[in-house]
Amino acid sequence: MLKLKDVLAEIKVPQADLARAVDLSQAAIAQLINHNQWPKSLDRNALQGRIQTFLAQRGANVAAIAAAFEEMEPRRANAEAPATPPENDQVNEQECEPMLMAKQVLTPATRKQFGLFRDPLDELQDADDMYVSPDIRYVRESMYQVARHDGFLAVIGESGAGKSTLRRDLHNRLEAENAPVMVIEPYILAMEDNDTKGKTLKSTHIAEAIMAAVAPLEKTKSSPEARFAQMHRALKTSHAAGNRHLLIIEEAHSLPIPTLKQLKRLRELEVGGFTKLISIILIGQPELLHKLSPRNGEVREVAQRVEIVELSPISVTAVEQHLAFRFGRLQKPLQEVISQCGIQAIIQRLSTSGRDKTSQLYPLALSNLVKAAMNLATQIGEPLVTADVVKGV
Repeated sequence: MLKLKDVLAEIKVPQADLARAVDLSQAAIAQLINHNQWPKSLDRNALQGRIQTFLAQRGANVAAIAAAFEEMEPRRANAEAPATPPENDQVNEQECEPMLMAKQVLTPATRKQFGLFRDPLDELQDADDMYVSPDIRYVRESMYQVARHDGFLAVIGESGAGKSTLRRDLHNRLEAENAPVMVIEPYILAMEDNDTKGKTLKSTHIAEAIMAAVAPLEKTKSSPEARFAQMHRALKTSHAAGNRHLLIIEEAHSLPIPTLKQLKRLRELEVGGFTKLISIILIGQPELLHKLSPRNGEVREVAQRVEIVELSPISVTAVEQHLAFRFGRLQKPLQEVISQCGIQAIIQRLSTSGRDKTSQLYPLALSNLVKAAMNLATQIGEPLVTADVVKGV
């Protein structure tokens, strides 16, 4: 680490101001200050001169400016702890990373440097773009079995774990097979678990969605009793025609408790005494797991009947395979983009995130970190994403 960091702290100037003054990104300045890595595309002496001029204009003394580019001595283990860092350090400190990174986009310069004509880590274009690990395969097949046969399934995963991707994959798979499955998806755009935050999804709304899919030409009855009887008849008629019915509710963690209880009653609609008329897949974040806990007495009937599958993070041993597969879809070898030490740094960064060391090795978080590292490597003139580049993101 350079003494430049202490000089900036002494004159109370954020790193962001220095970055703007010398026309560099904040990430590049962080690499320069924290790891003494200078942009290879710029003349080092000229850049040092611009930084020294900036420091002089901001009131730094001559001795501090002269020593700004020297390496800082490592702090002794028994040294007195420093005072609380100034606010600007807390805001701009690049090594204090958030748990989740904002969406990243590969810049044109990055795509040019790495020879990529499109973003290999962007949204999936078709099912062949999806990397299927053993964990994902299990969840994928569980959803398919519920759709084709019968079941009540809750798919639970963190944001960016791939839940919506699996839902779209199920749609495509059923369409490709021309399967006689009618997929019913109520709109959940404003859904919340109480009417203060948004609008609750009620069983009457679900009945409307079922009628719109199963019998779109029938006018829905106005009274709840008549509407549910009409829905039951429509499901029986459709089943007699050889159709199966699948209800998918995304963002199910926002379902109110009464609606969860009513889903169990919806599952009890039968024909012939044993054949269920409708299968259900709930897709949500970990809050749904708490709502479906057997300890929650309000939903004990549901908790005893729903099968829960969780989307786990990508295992540490599968990260390299996942990235190699995604880049391989564009015929780009992974070793031409990320070095081996860079892959290990990515794993270390995301597999020990937060105080409880929980893994954030989910596809979305992994993609954002890799793209940010690729952009930074381009900015500082590195041909590959290395461990030092990842640390500078």
